Amino acid sequence: MRTLVLASTSPYRLQLMRQLELSFHVAAPRYKERMDSSVSAELLVKHQALQKAKSIAKNYDDALIIGSDQVFVDARHRVLGKPGTPEKAIEQLLEMQGRKHTFYTGLAIYDSASGESLTEFDTFSVSMRELTQVQIMHYVAKENPVDCAGSFKIEGLGIALMEKMSGNDYNTLIGLPLILLVSMLSHFDVEVL
Repeated sequence: MRTLVLASTSPYRLQLMRQLELSFHVAAPRYKERMDSSVSAELLVKHQALQKAKSIAKNYDDALIIGSDQVFVDARHRVLGKPGTPEKAIEQLLEMQGRKHTFYTGLAIYDSASGESLTEFDTFSVSMRELTQVQIMHYVAKENPVDCAGSFKIEGLGIALMEKMSGNDYNTLIGLPLILLVSMLSHFDVEVL
């Protein structure tokens, strides 16, 4: 079996990767994410996922390196990243309520031995309930979602913010589309089952 490496510092992606019950290493990517609103969300997440994977390739002679990146596209079609502060998270959530928003998650596998790469993306949409500012402030204080695109953690209390969700794989919303990953790994002759 090929060495698998998850190029991520995200505890959420690490937890999702463990679900596949594959042996893998984890390494922090050396690529700094760049938000570029002039590039489509699809291209942006695919590019950044691949750059994250490639950024650690020199440390692995023969590995399949998995990179992932996510952006949030709000109802006004603005491409947004992680809020970074509780104040920005509150502001983002106040603007999101009562509207439908889409998350784009890019996924890349880079073969450090051959230089071959495969990149894809998946989407997941959420519609937020109408909430009071007090409810939103309470949520942010409780979960501190400053490191999450969209300012919420769907795997936690963030589910209470939602009215409706839709997509192929709810893991896309968390940051690592596992259905897509299993398919992409099979391209490199890695079978999960």
